Amino acid sequence: MTEKQIPARVAVIGGGRMGAGIAQVFATVGSEVVIAETGDQAAARNRVATGLGRAAERGRLAHSAVDEILGRVATVASPMEIHPETDLVVEAVPENLDLKAGVLKAAEKVVGPSTVIASNTSSLSISELGAGLADPTRFLGMHFFNPVPASDLVEIVTAPATSPSVVDKAVAWVSSLAKVDVVVNDSPGFATSRLGVFLGLEAIRMLEDGVASAESIDRAMELGYRHPMGPLRSTDLVGLDVRLAIAEHLTATLGPRFEPPKLLRDKVARGELGRKSGRGFYDWTTPKNGERA
Repeated sequence: MTEKQIPARVAVIGGGRMGAGIAQVFATVGSEVVIAETGDQAAARNRVATGLGRAAERGRLAHSAVDEILGRVATVASPMEIHPETDLVVEAVPENLDLKAGVLKAAEKVVGPSTVIASNTSSLSISELGAGLADPTRFLGMHFFNPVPASDLVEIVTAPATSPSVVDKAVAWVSSLAKVDVVVNDSPGFATSRLGVFLGLEAIRMLEDGVASAESIDRAMELGYRHPMGPLRSTDLVGLDVRLAIAEHLTATLGPRFEPPKLLRDKVARGELGRKSGRGFYDWTTPKNGERA
C-alpha cells in the first residue's frame, strides 16, 4: 500500500459530532462514506455539511468543492446496511462497552473478510472490544480527536491480536488524511486520554479549591507551557459527561488518582456538559466563547 492510498469505501457507525467529523475527513480525501445512524440520519449528514461549510469559510477548502464532497456521504439506519466491500469501518458511538461491542459485532457480520474494523474509543480496552469478534486480528483502535477536521493527531491502538498488516493500513490511511499517527499498545486510557484526563482532573480540583479562575488556569497552561488550549476549555469541548465516564473507567482500572472531583460530578448532574449544552466551565452562549470554539 502506498503512503497516500485512501480507502475506497468507509463506514462510520454513529453520526454525532465525532462520527460526522470522521466521515467529513474521509469524504474530503475522496472516500465514499456511509454513516450508520439509528437516530436522526438527516442531522448526521447535516453535521458533515456544516463542517464542510466551516472549512470553506476558513479557507481550508474551496467553496466549489463542498457539494462534491457532500455527495460522497450517504446515511443508513443500521450497521447491518453497510456495504460488504467496505475497506474500513470506524465505530464512533457513545463510550459504553456493551454498546460498542454490539455494533462492532453487527458490522462484522456484513462486511467482507478483508475489511479493517476500528473503534474510536478514547479509553475502553481494544482487547475487550475485540473479544466478541470472530476475527480480532483485523480490529484496532483509531482514536480521532475533537474537532476531527482541525485535529492533526490520530492515536492508533493495537491489541495483542491485531495483525501488523492492519496497523500498516491504518497508518497509511491516517497519512492520507494529512494527519499524524501515534501507535500505542492497548492500555487503560491509552497515551492521550490517560495524560489528558489526569491534567484535566487536576485543573478541576484547582478550580474547586479556589486556586484560580478557569480562565487563569487555562491561560497559565496555554502561555506558560504552550498548550494550544487549556485543560478546562478542552474539557468543555470534549464534554464533561464524556470526561467523567473516562475518569470513572480509569479509576476502576488504574486506581484512585483518577477519582473524579465533586465539582465535575455536580456539573454533570446539573446538565452542564460543556459546549454541547451551552455551559460547562465556560458560558458557550456568549460571543466571546463561541468565537474561540
